[in-house]
Amino acid sequence: MLTVMIPTLSSKRLTLRAPRVEEFDAFAVLFTGPRAVHMGEFDRKDAWREFSGDLGHWALFGFGPWHVERQSDEALVGSVSLLKHDFFPETELGWHLYDGFEGHGYATEAAATARDWAFEDKGISTLVSYIDAGNAASIAVAKRLGAVVDPQAEKVDPEDVVYRHAARGPSQ
Repeated sequence: MLTVMIPTLSSKRLTLRAPRVEEFDAFAVLFTGPRAVHMGEFDRKDAWREFSGDLGHWALFGFGPWHVERQSDEALVGSVSLLKHDFFPETELGWHLYDGFEGHGYATEAAATARDWAFEDKGISTLVSYIDAGNAASIAVAKRLGAVVDPQAEKVDPEDVVYRHAARGPSQ
């Protein structure tokens, strides 16, 4: 049996921890609903492939997705991931928030925690975020993280804007 240790990370208000299979329904609602407009079209089967495939990153690369929990009440607010899919030119830092948790800085705080862990603990030398040009909320998060547009970066999708993250971004 393959056992993979997923580290638990903490920030001021959040805990980044291993995803749990019983949380798949919330994940599927996100990926099959209108909030996924900038990620593509998914049905429940696609959402399961995304959920389980992303978890495989931990065994393959030593990084992957975390579910993000608010420390004050253990509410699941979203997820943050470090992903290197076969079709990704570089390792991506990505984030998702569940409905009702926007506007509190959770995506920025969680992504900054994952970014710092990637650079400091994993020794990853470069991180990007592939963001649909129409996704103003994610672009705002990337900018708050100190990421800058890299027009020379290879893209996953021609409609993406690639934001490059510095090893030392602004503190959350």
